[in-house]
Amino acid sequence: MNYTYRKSTLPNGIRVITEYVPNVHSVSMGIWVALGSRDELPEDSGMAHFIEHMIFKGTSRYSALDIAKVFDQMGGISNAFTSKETTCFYVKVLDSHLDKALEILSDIFLHSRFDSMELEKERQVILQEIRMVQDSPEELIHDLFSRDFWPDNGLGRSVLGTEDTVRSVQSESLRNYVNKTYVGPKVILAAAGNVEHDAFLARVSPVFSTVSDKDGYSARSRPTPGFGARFFMRDLEQVHMLMGFNGISASDPMRYPAMLMNVMLGGSMSSRLFQEIREKRGLAYSVYSFLSAYQDAGLLGIYAAVSPDRASSVASLMLKEVDRLGGELVEPAELEAARDHVKAGILLSSENTDNRMTRLARNEMNLGRRVEVSEEIRAIEEVTAEDIRQVARLCLEKGRALTCLGPLSDLEAGRCEDIIKSVSPPVLPGESREALVAGGR
Repeated sequence: MNYTYRKSTLPNGIRVITEYVPNVHSVSMGIWVALGSRDELPEDSGMAHFIEHMIFKGTSRYSALDIAKVFDQMGGISNAFTSKETTCFYVKVLDSHLDKALEILSDIFLHSRFDSMELEKERQVILQEIRMVQDSPEELIHDLFSRDFWPDNGLGRSVLGTEDTVRSVQSESLRNYVNKTYVGPKVILAAAGNVEHDAFLARVSPVFSTVSDKDGYSARSRPTPGFGARFFMRDLEQVHMLMGFNGISASDPMRYPAMLMNVMLGGSMSSRLFQEIREKRGLAYSVYSFLSAYQDAGLLGIYAAVSPDRASSVASLMLKEVDRLGGELVEPAELEAARDHVKAGILLSSENTDNRMTRLARNEMNLGRRVEVSEEIRAIEEVTAEDIRQVARLCLEKGRALTCLGPLSDLEAGRCEDIIKSVSPPVLPGESREALVAGGR
């Protein structure tokens, strides 16, 4: 297919990126702000997420009900999300509804009222959201782990904020935060589908010209991981465990080997952790690994929920499999299977205009450029077994952390702590990190 990529920058710094996708009748469009929970001061924790909730609650032209009715009538999708580094407001509609969708989306982004009565209702919704996490150990373990793995840094704070910070939010504080953070250089308008760049640019340029061209406020600072074992006692049936290692950033050249390593470690049903811990030993129903990649930092994490008397056994198996990846070259068949798995995910997602729009925005934020699907596929095909070993060692070299939530005995907690403090195999001779990065992998 002939995908046409175009990028323009408005005088105030807003980047407008489009990708024409032939033979589709939809357009996915997002207003992205390179600002998330890690950019907040502790006293502002949860502010970006609160704004995301409030921005659909009405403007001077449209009520919250009007907004919902218009998108329902168009048969489109409208939503928003807040992450550690990003806030996004997006729609997906038929190409014939693009102008109306853009009118509504730009109006709520630029002219939300932040009405005090709506704010009070939404405050209660967010407080319930926070309490839902507290009631869900599968979710809570991630917040507890992040708090200690990224100490004294915005990455360690919950996107939702705390009950205290959410209770303190007022309409004026939301307006002030938007005015100082939603500024041109931090905003990306991305669209993918049946969209023509020049027409889209002509439509958005006058509408978004009022956005400030100042660089804006950010409390972002480079994080330093915290290692060690931490235990939170709670009356549960299982112990929820999260082991973490220093990971790969979103722009690191080693991100492609990291993707394949994660698939082999615990990112699929045929992965080493799933097979060893669940299928072979029956120690856990849920076990998986994951990567969290940020602008200047990353995390390799492993999660499992286990019987209280099996926690140390599972922690030992988790560490053993990461150590194996850092010490032994993976077999060609396993590498090829992981390679096919990752390539399939990329190619399948590229058939969706939502995913293509998201790719445009994320690559612009993290890399400052477009990354074609063919470029990613080529990079994945070039990953070697030695690359996998080296990226595993990069994750192991600084240390490891473990957070446990549940009814863990002192004996099991002590065993887990000893496992975390144990020494991994020495780094093998070979390429240094600097050499790998210089090589462009």
